[in-house]
Amino acid sequence: MGIPPIIEQDIMRITHKDTSKDLIRKGRDLERIVLARALAYKAEHLIIVDDTRTIVFE
Repeated sequence: MGIPPIIEQDIMRITHKDTSKDLIRKGRDLERIVLARALAYKAEHLIIVDDTRTIVFE
């Protein structure tokens, strides 16, 4: 098997004031949000995987 497709991704702003604990927390929070979106797309049949391509309908 190859690399799994990217279904959803996002960004979060950080500042120089963020500590390493802040970055870990923000990263976990963002991963939780992105995973929930990706699972919702899958549950609603909005994802088509065709060989090496992935199509997401929003």
